[in-house]
Amino acid sequence: MSKHEYTAVFKKSGKWIVAWVEEVPGVNTQGRTMKEARENLRDALELVLDENRRYFAKEFKSAKRESLILSA
Repeated sequence: MSKHEYTAVFKKSGKWIVAWVEEVPGVNTQGRTMKEARENLRDALELVLDENRRYFAKEFKSAKRESLILSA
């Protein structure tokens, strides 16, 4: 699997730091510290991407798949 870059956003909310990935709707979490929020966000992103791959591979077995590379 190739390397991808995403934008992690962190915002203090009371005693929590809420975090989300700007480019992927539904990838959000929280933590008590920046370290915890960052680790939780990485886990959430991996979980969502893996689940999306499994779901679409099952639902669209015969669909053609190829890599899509974006230049910055």
